[in-house]
Amino acid sequence: MTLRTGAAGTRIAAWLAVTLSLVMSVVANAASRDDYARQWPLTLGQEESGAYRVLLDEAVYHSASEASLADVEVFNAQGQPLPAALLSPAQPLAQAPRTLALPWFPLPALDPAAGGGDLRVVAERDEVGGIVRIEAGVPPRDAAVAVPGQWLADASRLREPVRALRLEWERPRESLQARYRVEGSNDLRQWRTLNEGTTLLDLERGGERLRQGRIELDGQARYLRLLPVRPGPGPLPVLSGVVAELAPPPPQARWEWVELEGQRRNEGGREYFEFELPGRFPVERADVRLPGNNAVEWTLHSRERGDASWIWRAGPWMAFQVGAGAGQASQSDPRPLAMVVRDRHWRLGAGSAVGAQAPVLRLGYRPEVMVFLAQGEPPYALAAGSANARRADAPIPALLDALRRQRDRIAHVF
Repeated sequence: MTLRTGAAGTRIAAWLAVTLSLVMSVVANAASRDDYARQWPLTLGQEESGAYRVLLDEAVYHSASEASLADVEVFNAQGQPLPAALLSPAQPLAQAPRTLALPWFPLPALDPAAGGGDLRVVAERDEVGGIVRIEAGVPPRDAAVAVPGQWLADASRLREPVRALRLEWERPRESLQARYRVEGSNDLRQWRTLNEGTTLLDLERGGERLRQGRIELDGQARYLRLLPVRPGPGPLPVLSGVVAELAPPPPQARWEWVELEGQRRNEGGREYFEFELPGRFPVERADVRLPGNNAVEWTLHSRERGDASWIWRAGPWMAFQVGAGAGQASQSDPRPLAMVVRDRHWRLGAGSAVGAQAPVLRLGYRPEVMVFLAQGEPPYALAAGSANARRADAPIPALLDALRRQRDRIAHVF
């Protein structure tokens, strides 16, 4: 069997080049490649990506002996273990965020700090709260100072958090450097600070242009007010668009199922069905199947060793099947567990008589991902199953977080 890898993030190699030195030391005490029971060659999906992700399959879970999968490791052609970490299928990669343009409106140009008073906004909104027309005014005070470049963005139609705003403006005639803060409100009356100040840049030199128009938000609101902080003599942006930055789409991890046939047991006058899981699968869901029409209330327990105490995992819940003879049976949904469980031994307890046919226990899991840094010469190989070897800790999750933040910064320097 050959496992196929994928790049851990789009064009991630250039970023990894400056970070490899941070994780070289973690492999010094790792075990030998010969200590592992099974190995699989890795076919790289993208050359020179620097970091790769391997989706673990059923054979890997069957071969691993450690509940933590610490005996799953990646080696290069020289037999050297590589920095690697096991990640949940829900772990985000270095993906680009989603974006959505927001309606925006200019606000009156008076500076409250110089005596302009409090901002008062009167807006006409549609049935879902979106602004269709706005009138704004500032009660004047003595010594009011005109300040341009104040805007209101309407995020009321969004149903998910906004991580940041990206501002677009007309190309200035001279270098632009302005600091902006963002305030939020859900009713256009009460406002709170979501960003105390971020510097916007638009600089040119020698034919090169540096542009920074991204403002991170600390909190959420339906309406966002952008105000310059202590405006100086330099120019302010002439706004042309406001874009909301949303989180990347969640990974679409597939569900796999292991079906187990059990043995009847009697304990204390009660009947149970016991099962043995043939691998270190990260179980997150459970389902029970019986032939024909049925409805039984079940309780599920598990344990790591055969002599250990049983631990409750789910239930009681009712699993049913109705209309089996019609060819279009209605079945109950799988039961989610409170946590990921890798125990070998499982037990079902029934709340009523089951009959002669023993139930089939279906345990659902999402395949995990091993992310490793490519060092040394290929071909690389994934190894699993050792009584003594343990994968050394590597700061791969922290590295991916840093790359994700760096990707955001790089992507938003226009």
